[in-house]
Amino acid sequence: MALGFLSRLKQGLARSTPRLSEGIGAALTRRRLDDAALEELEDALIAADLGSAVARRVIGEFRRTRFGKDVSEEEIRTALAGQIAQILEPVARPLVIEAAHRPNVVLVVGVNGTGKTTTIGKLALFYKEQGLRTMLVAGDTFRAAAVEQLQVWGERTGAPVIAGAANTDAAGLAYGALESARAQQMDLLLVDTAGRLHNKAALMDELGKIVRVLRKLDPSAPHSVLLVLDATTGQNALTQVKIFKELVAVTGLVVTKLDGSARGGVVVALAEAFGLPVHAVGVGEQAGDLRPFSADEFARGLVGEA
Repeated sequence: MALGFLSRLKQGLARSTPRLSEGIGAALTRRRLDDAALEELEDALIAADLGSAVARRVIGEFRRTRFGKDVSEEEIRTALAGQIAQILEPVARPLVIEAAHRPNVVLVVGVNGTGKTTTIGKLALFYKEQGLRTMLVAGDTFRAAAVEQLQVWGERTGAPVIAGAANTDAAGLAYGALESARAQQMDLLLVDTAGRLHNKAALMDELGKIVRVLRKLDPSAPHSVLLVLDATTGQNALTQVKIFKELVAVTGLVVTKLDGSARGGVVVALAEAFGLPVHAVGVGEQAGDLRPFSADEFARGLVGEA
């Protein structure tokens, strides 16, 4: 029997859990939460990709509430899950498709290989199930595979796909798609984009042009800019957020490949560093493997709580 989404998420996060569990065990060899134990615990949090800022925050709270006390591994695990959930709660916000904007234009950005095109297909299916009419734009015109992949998702979800010839101007394609989406009274327009970070200036120009051209038709577009991140890249995900925030006004994140990563802690580091909404997380290739992000489920899965 196929595993459900939550089981897949827990299974994926279980890859990240040992780093924390071993660190907690090492920290509590004396059971008393003294300076040495807190230092061990801080190292474990950083090793688990939660980042130094989160580690300092968590250790500060432990120092304030439990310093010098005898504590068990389970007590530390439960308290840690609670603190992680507190950090994640403000960013666990679903992507809202506002009826006031029709179509709602969502620009999807990210480096190649993060699962960007697949994420668009999964979003199309998710919103179709919500009763929304969706159109897709194959804006990564330099990669034939990306265009073909999006067309497959279009067939699967019943969403029309706007595509052009290889190396077609992505901004012109997006403009034509927005005109078409308006004429067909679509609720949602999902725009794929290129992700060639090795040429940052060209990518900045292209994304900037897409935004400018869309605004000629709708001054409020794009209504959301989603950055898709691959969890397996660990701390490099923070660098990608910084770069894309320079390129375009990112409004929210989608984190993919949590089923195959031992670096799930990076989601906590992202929340602490940027405070951007984490709209959804992905745990596989199937259509149902992308779901809205739950802070509590994620925190408990990360520390290994049932």
